[in-house]
Amino acid sequence: MSLPAVVPAPASIEASAGAPFRLTSATSVSGELDAATALAAILTARTGLAPTTAEGSADIELRIADGGAAESYRIAVDEASISVTGADAAGLFYGVQTLGQLVARDGEGWIVPAVVIDDTPRFAYRGVMLDVARHFHGVDTVKGYIDRASSLKFNALHLHLTDDQGWRIQLDSRPELTEKASGTSVGGDVTEGAERSGGFYTKDDYREIVEHAASRHMIVVPEVDMPGHTHAVGLAYPELAEDPVISDHMRDIIRDYGGQEPRPGTPYDGMAVGFSSLKIHDEATYDFVADVFGELAAMTPGPYLHFGGDESLATDDEDFAYFVTRVSALVADLGKTPVAWHEAGSAKDVADSTIGQYWGYVRPQEGFAAKAQTFVDNGAGVILSPADAIYLDMKYPSGPELGLTWANGPTSVKEAYAWEPADVLPGVDDDAILGVEAPLWTETIRTAADIDTMAFPRAAAAAEAGWSPRTGESDLRTWESFRARVGALGPLWTSMGIGFHPSEEIPWVTE
Repeated sequence: MSLPAVVPAPASIEASAGAPFRLTSATSVSGELDAATALAAILTARTGLAPTTAEGSADIELRIADGGAAESYRIAVDEASISVTGADAAGLFYGVQTLGQLVARDGEGWIVPAVVIDDTPRFAYRGVMLDVARHFHGVDTVKGYIDRASSLKFNALHLHLTDDQGWRIQLDSRPELTEKASGTSVGGDVTEGAERSGGFYTKDDYREIVEHAASRHMIVVPEVDMPGHTHAVGLAYPELAEDPVISDHMRDIIRDYGGQEPRPGTPYDGMAVGFSSLKIHDEATYDFVADVFGELAAMTPGPYLHFGGDESLATDDEDFAYFVTRVSALVADLGKTPVAWHEAGSAKDVADSTIGQYWGYVRPQEGFAAKAQTFVDNGAGVILSPADAIYLDMKYPSGPELGLTWANGPTSVKEAYAWEPADVLPGVDDDAILGVEAPLWTETIRTAADIDTMAFPRAAAAAEAGWSPRTGESDLRTWESFRARVGALGPLWTSMGIGFHPSEEIPWVTE
C-alpha cells in the first residue's frame, strides 16, 4: 500500500488497511477555532466543500494536548473520523496543513486515506527570507508569502529591510530614512502595481505583517544590514557614510548587469555590492545604530534582530571587528538575540549570544566555515542558508528568465534538495544548528508572481531540510520520494493560488 504524499516528510507515517474517510458537504469539524478556520480555508479551496462547525464530537476533531515536543502533532484517520492533536497551537496548525495535503480525489468525490502520522520538527528554526530592499514588496504580497511558507511548516520570516538601494521601514527616531532613502529599487523601474519605484512600510504596515505572521505561527526577523550595504543611509545622513569604494570586481558587475557606479548622495539602483560603509569610528554612527535597533526592538515581539554584517568589502578588517563587537553587544543589551551573516564571525569578540547565518556553499569556500565556527564555539549556533542549494533567487536550469547564477547556478530542484544540513560545516552537528533558512533576494524579482515562480517548488526542499528526519533516517528522505510527493501537491498549490514553476524534474499531478 503506497503512502500518501506529505511535504515536508513527517517523522512517522503509517497507512492503515481500512477504508478512507470520505469528505462531504455534511462533514463537521470541532475543536480549536483558529485551527478549524485554517482547515476550512484549505478544504474549501481544494474541494469546494465547506465543513460545518460543531460543538462537542464531530467528524473531524482538532485539539491541543500538552506533553509532546514543541510544534509536534498526531493525525489519525479511519473511515469514520479524523483526529488532529497538537502539542501546542503551532503543532495543531501544522497538523491541519498536513491534513490538507492528504485530501485526494477519487471516482466518487474527495477522500482522506486511512493513515496515522506522528510528526515533530528536526530544527527549531525554519525560515524564509524576503529581500524587500532591492525591490520593494507591499504588505499584501508579504502576507501572501507568509501564508504560502507556513503551509510548508516554516516558522520564521526574515525581512531584509535595508540595502544600498533603499530603506524600507519607517522609524520615528529617524524619519529622514524613509523620506529621503526609500524611493529607489534595482533598475530604477516601477514595480507592477506600484505608483513609483521603491516604497516602505509604515509602522502600522509592519505591525500588520507581524500580526499576520503570528496568526500563522511565524515570527518576523527584521534585518537592518550594516556596516556595508548602507548607501541608502548616506542619502538621509551623509555625515554617517563613507564615500563608495569601487573595485574592479564591482566594475565587472556594472559591466555585466548595467547601472552606474555609486556616487555619494545619489540614489543607487545598480546591483554591485560591497562598496558602502558606515563611519566606524564616529560616535554618531552608534547613536544612529542605537536609535534604529532600539525602535525596531520595540516594534518586534520575536526574539531576533538581524544586523547583517555581510560583504563589508569597503570596511577595514579591524574596523569591521570593532563595529560587529559594539553592535552585537548593543542588540543583546536590548534583550534581543543578535543574528548576523557568517562574516561577522571574523570578530572574535562578537557577543556570545549572536547567531551566525551561513550563506556559503554546501562545500564551504575558503575561510567561510571558520567564521561560522565562531558562533558554534560561543554556544549560540548557526542557521544554514547554503547559497548553491536554497537561495531561491538562483535561476532554474530551464524556464523563466528570472534570477541570477553567481552561486554555482542555475540551481535545479534536485540540487535544492540533495544536501544534508549536518554535512555542511565540518564538525557541526544538529545540536549547534538552530535551523535552515531559504533566502529570496530580489534583484530580478518584482512581483508576487515572480516570488511564487522562484520559491516553488524549491522552498519545499528547504522546508524538508528544516523539518524532516535527517537524510538516511527515513525512507521518505530521498530525491525520488520527494519529487513524487511534491508533484502530488500540484493541484493543492493551484487551488491555493500558488503560481509555482512547473519544473520538468517533477512528475506533476494535474487533478
